[in-house]
Amino acid sequence: MDLSFYTTAQCHLCELAEALLVNTPTPQPIPVNVVDIAQSEQLVARYGTRIPVLRRSDTGNELSWPFTQDQLLSFLQ
Repeated sequence: MDLSFYTTAQCHLCELAEALLVNTPTPQPIPVNVVDIAQSEQLVARYGTRIPVLRRSDTGNELSWPFTQDQLLSFLQ
């Protein structure tokens, strides 16, 4: 499984979500692809009011902010 982390520059909520992601222990490292939504009009339309968002590559499931460490761990299982 890989994760896409939809974010943009100067996003305080994105910084909080990133810190939570970095500080959440997982049995194995999970590759994270950081995607700046400002690079695509389609991504801005889809995620502009929902960032930060994590998306699993294997299932397509998304986790939108706000989320807790427990919610994040459940999402990653």
